[in-house]
Amino acid sequence: MVEIRGLVYEYPGFRALHDLSATIEKGTITALVGPNGAGKTTFLRCLAALEAPYSGTIKLDGLNIHSNPRLSHTQMGYLSDFFGLYDDLTVGQCLSHRAYAQELVANRAAEAIEWAAGAVNLSDRLRQKAGELSRGLRQRLAIGQAIIHKPKLLLLDEPASGLDPEARDDLATLLTRLRDGGMTIVVSSHILAELEAYSSHMLIIDKGHIVDHAIVGDAALGSESAALTVQLMEPHKDFEKILLHVAEITRMTDTAAQISLKGGPTAQRDLLKKLIAAGAPVIFFGPDKVNLQDAYIERMREGRAS
Repeated sequence: MVEIRGLVYEYPGFRALHDLSATIEKGTITALVGPNGAGKTTFLRCLAALEAPYSGTIKLDGLNIHSNPRLSHTQMGYLSDFFGLYDDLTVGQCLSHRAYAQELVANRAAEAIEWAAGAVNLSDRLRQKAGELSRGLRQRLAIGQAIIHKPKLLLLDEPASGLDPEARDDLATLLTRLRDGGMTIVVSSHILAELEAYSSHMLIIDKGHIVDHAIVGDAALGSESAALTVQLMEPHKDFEKILLHVAEITRMTDTAAQISLKGGPTAQRDLLKKLIAAGAPVIFFGPDKVNLQDAYIERMREGRAS
């Protein structure tokens, strides 16, 4: 878990981040979005303990990262928008160099190289020079270097920049696999359609302020309080009565309803069972899909109007 409290960052004569507070849960992928100059890269660099804030704290599983930067760097990985590789080194040598930079001893380094190469699907290219790789493969190698030490937290700044559609799809698959392995990931990007494919949360920053921090996509189904849509094939006489017994109805027709339901997955399962037991012809029961781009534009307009 990452806990950010009262984060303020200042450049000479300019405040880039204004009293930011947020909690990023373990095993999630957070899409960090906002217009150019919003403070996203500064925020990521503060999370990576590469910039010292003017005030405020950032804790990774209770560890104050700015009080313990060297220790915190062993628990996180960071990849900037513009990254460099040693083109004359092979993929294996690049990973080995990073493993020893993380002070992994010989036997652990060998295991880490094998794991990282497998994680980014480069096991068959260990002897190929980095300079011979395509843009997408170079991106994978750079991520492999960032995760060589199996960090708790992975921070990526515009990782899909310059990638073709196939490479972007590979990136989405990789990040999802890392998340499923327990890694917490924060990804900054302007490509909202791709973020939507794998993000569980959205954090919007504008002019150094947090505009919104919300659960998105399929993650809403597993949250404690979920926005759900229930759709029937045809009207049912007890549809509204069953819903009102356990949920708050936000919109309703004869055959469909949007509801807010507390209680997490257990409550959702129980409601679906009640509807089916009552003979309601349910054809859809699931989370309201949040379109990242629509949600982003709406929240930005609301924030600027307030």
